[in-house]
Amino acid sequence: MRKTKRYRVYNGNSLHQVYQTVSFWKVMKNFIIIQIACYTPFLSVKNWLYRTFLRMEVGKQTAFGLMAMLDIMFPEKIHVGNNTIIGYNTTILAHEYLIEEYRLGDVSIGDEVMIGANSTVLPGVTIGDRAVVAAGTVVHQDVEPGTFVAGNPMRLIYTAEQMEQRQREDLFLQG
Repeated sequence: MRKTKRYRVYNGNSLHQVYQTVSFWKVMKNFIIIQIACYTPFLSVKNWLYRTFLRMEVGKQTAFGLMAMLDIMFPEKIHVGNNTIIGYNTTILAHEYLIEEYRLGDVSIGDEVMIGANSTVLPGVTIGDRAVVAAGTVVHQDVEPGTFVAGNPMRLIYTAEQMEQRQREDLFLQG
């Protein structure tokens, strides 16, 4: 189960009432910063923008691919560890606006995680250290450290032990 906090809304859907939950000016500022960062080719500048203007925790040597789209309303709820790769066009959300409620949840991505292109990470999810998320995966629940997951719905492909065994047997990595 994802770790989100639920907020009930009345008189229409929650997205219609979005500016009662988050400031318009905050969303505009975040939109501009995220759009600049989406297309900047300099990883250090991108990470600086995220840390400075969006109040995100971003580890050293972390790389966000081109057009990685972060939560525009609550980016400060996204925490990314060291030496992690967030693939091209990946979306990381910390909110869900539904008909009768909205939900907020922190997203924690560990150290040395690889998230493939075009993946979506939903709010309230933790991705453990050294986990691998295949391209196009919808991460709708926690990912254990060192595991390899893929698909929609997401499923376990290799356990941490199986991943370690594959690395030990990989001749390329041995050389």
